[in-house]
Amino acid sequence: VQLVESGGGSVPAGGSLRLSCATSGLTYRGYSIGWFRQAPGKEREGISCLYSVDGTIHYADFVKGRFTISSDNAKSTVYLQMNSLKPEDTAVYYCAAGFGLQRVLTAAAYDYWGQGTQVTVSS
Repeated sequence: VQLVESGGGSVPAGGSLRLSCATSGLTYRGYSIGWFRQAPGKEREGISCLYSVDGTIHYADFVKGRFTISSDNAKSTVYLQMNSLKPEDTAVYYCAAGFGLQRVLTAAAYDYWGQGTQVTVSS
C-alpha cells in the first residue's frame, strides 16, 4: 500500500487549498482513508475520513464546514478541499489508510501513512 499526498503550499488567511492523496495497493475493499494534520509541538489530529464501501464520510467537530473530503475512484485519489483557511490550520497534513474502520479519526488505528504535505497559512 502506498499513499502520496500533494497540493500543500503557502496561502494567506482566508485562502483555499485542495490536497490530494493518491493511493495504490488497496485491494481490500473495506477500508477508510483519513486526513490528519500535525502542527509543531502538537499531537496528530484527525480531520475527516471516507469509508470505501459506501462512501460514508465523517468530520471532526473543528472542521465546521470549512473542509470537504471527496474521492475519485477512477483515479484512486482522495481529496481534501480546505476553504477559509486560518493561521492555526498551519501543519503537516497526512493521509492514511485503515482497514475495517468506519468513522474513526484516531491516528493509532490507521495502518498506512503518506509522507505528508506542508500547509502554511499566513495572517
